[in-house]
Amino acid sequence: MRITTNVYPKEQRRDAWRFALKRLSLTLDEADDAALYGELIQFRASTGIDFIRVTGTPQSWTIDFRDQPATYWLAMVLDGSATVRDAGQELRLSDGEMICGRGDSPVHLAFTGDNRSLIVQVPHSELSARLKTPISGPPRKIATDSGAARVFSGMLRSLADTISDITIDQARPVELAFPEFLVTSLLDNAPAKAMGGAAGMRAALLERIFQTIEIRLSDPDLSYQQVAAEHGISPRYLQKLFESINDSFGHYVKVRRLERCRLDLRSPLHVQKSISDILFEWGFNDSASFSRAFREQYGISPREYRKAPPQEQEAVELLRRGRPARKDRMKPVEAENEPDLSADAEAAAERSDQPIGPAVLGDTGISRHHHLPATPETIHWGHFSKDLKPALHIRSGDFVTIEALTHHANDDHERMVEGDPGIESVYRWDETGKAVDRRGAGPMDASALGRGPGEGFGVHICTGPIHVEGAVPGDLIEVRILDLKPRPSGNPRFAGKCFGSNAATYWGFHYNDLLTEPKQREVVTIYEVEAAGGRLPTAHAVYSYRWTPQVDPSGVTHARYDYPGVPVDPETIERNYDVLRNVEIPIRPHFGVIAVAPAHNGLVDSVPPASFGGNLDNWRTGPGARVFLPVQVPGALLSIGDPHASQGDSELCGTAIECSMTGLVQIIHHKAAGLMEQLKDVDYPLIETETEWVVMGFSHPDYLKELGEDAQSEVYKQSSIDAAMRDAFRKARRFLMTAKQLTEDEAISLLSVGVDFGVSQVVNGNFGVHAVIRKALFTS
Repeated sequence: MRITTNVYPKEQRRDAWRFALKRLSLTLDEADDAALYGELIQFRASTGIDFIRVTGTPQSWTIDFRDQPATYWLAMVLDGSATVRDAGQELRLSDGEMICGRGDSPVHLAFTGDNRSLIVQVPHSELSARLKTPISGPPRKIATDSGAARVFSGMLRSLADTISDITIDQARPVELAFPEFLVTSLLDNAPAKAMGGAAGMRAALLERIFQTIEIRLSDPDLSYQQVAAEHGISPRYLQKLFESINDSFGHYVKVRRLERCRLDLRSPLHVQKSISDILFEWGFNDSASFSRAFREQYGISPREYRKAPPQEQEAVELLRRGRPARKDRMKPVEAENEPDLSADAEAAAERSDQPIGPAVLGDTGISRHHHLPATPETIHWGHFSKDLKPALHIRSGDFVTIEALTHHANDDHERMVEGDPGIESVYRWDETGKAVDRRGAGPMDASALGRGPGEGFGVHICTGPIHVEGAVPGDLIEVRILDLKPRPSGNPRFAGKCFGSNAATYWGFHYNDLLTEPKQREVVTIYEVEAAGGRLPTAHAVYSYRWTPQVDPSGVTHARYDYPGVPVDPETIERNYDVLRNVEIPIRPHFGVIAVAPAHNGLVDSVPPASFGGNLDNWRTGPGARVFLPVQVPGALLSIGDPHASQGDSELCGTAIECSMTGLVQIIHHKAAGLMEQLKDVDYPLIETETEWVVMGFSHPDYLKELGEDAQSEVYKQSSIDAAMRDAFRKARRFLMTAKQLTEDEAISLLSVGVDFGVSQVVNGNFGVHAVIRKALFTS
């Protein structure tokens, strides 16, 4: 996560900075509004340790993790100096010095000049195995002019300098070494009385014993007699030291060895090693006893743990959406390698830019109405990019009738493609080639996995992009969804009927948890969508079939549903018409994808959503909804696609009822300087309906910046509902404090008693949780 005040107008910078700090449990106390500058960059390691680099002009703020008491924190001055105060002491921190405390021990830091600092938040669980005597008393200063603390300081400074570029894999040595360095530095800087006199001396000795054990964990002959002799104490006294912390030497060594094995089982650095190699390297000498101990400690066998999704293991790499992380498996894809639009395409874009029909009075005066059809020249398949040429130019307030095609139409070519010239033109794929060759953000030569151009690293057919006149980073784009109707079949046999497809696929949440055989199957269900008539529109299942290996027109065999738009040969499947009898699904038409172009060099996979919007997959983005998106590049470059007839919260099996649709939208440009109160500080997708505000949270709200150069691979491996829930909570809290001027305590209480949090989706790589804030909660 990266936040800078430069993207806000001057009059909004203090509030924006205050909220940015607050999200990370830092409270802004004082700052000079006229000269205020601030930048936050947060990096989260795989063990949950948060590294936060704060850069700013003279100001003061408080480190306050009391809402997360099961943590420790460390602050280091990188540049400048700070005065540190808490309830009982005042200290001076110079360049390179550190201070450490418990989560329930807030401190105030005041900087009189330009400054740069590093804040580290450490979960208690990461230190509890090593810090058997908890940090007590007030926050403790750590001098860094000598000893282990000097090395520790240098390591943290190097991390801070590269925090915007470092990857999860590159940070692993730091996170493994961090607890050892912190414990040692605290020990070296703590007088005996800081840990309670004689008891403190015993604790200090015990910490040194722990260090010896850590160094010699890999020695299978390690014994308590050897360790006792090394520290000049009797074996009996060493045993008593362990008894004082309700542990034993043998148990402690076993737990530490198990933890080292656990980390190596998940590490890509050791993916080529067998489980036996790893256990022997850490001092175990029997596979059976190791497996039993591992299961007792972690509730899962070593083999199951290594294979369990969504971790980083080669065994399931092909069953995860997204591009491979290993650099030797694919070449970087640059947007500038994309072919330019043809002259015919540019002419079509110019024609579509002309007003159609009577002018309509919009929010900014006279508005125009445009029609943007879905053609090979006006869509991009499976990717976003700030370098795509606009298919349409509009002004704020303009209306657009936009055609959106499902990327699942070839699940039943006869019902969803045949006879419709527009869809046929996009889906054309025969022995001579494809109308739209690139499908995804992967390499065009299919050098990663061999699926086809673009590799299916992104799957959605997106209509656009639409250039919004005057939109610049820091502004907001509002998309008002006025109408949305399913697209009828073009086949005369099915005249007047509309169809959609639901594919239960390998990326679904259910896939590794099936009960009946054959397991790990993929099943497609074709639905008829009844959008007309006197009753409420519904959908019902027509038939289903199991996916069988399909050979595409280019000769590539797809054993799984791994590439968008592959024509399904009806002769290779067995249709089951006895499916979901007496079941009708009320339709909830909506756009799954609504996105502005991300400020990222190169192509971006269309599947994981983020701060730019994208594959939101929230059924509330239907008629009557307004979707607000923060602009990241000039012109916004809005794209719309992935139309759904209906979807439940979670989109559990991987897809909704995927159905081509045509919508009417109005696009409003909100300049940053003129944002109304409830839209200030909105740097995430926000949905508004007639009765609700829906705040969208993600496991990684800005994954392209948070996860390094392999972000488009890592996001599929590192997402969790917990992280998405945390993000949704923080955004909803911020929204209530900004839009409704609630205090933090008021906001938290209201979130608990009156706001519904729900799972948007668990299948798009970057998991989504939304907060539904009902407008009726507010009486004025």
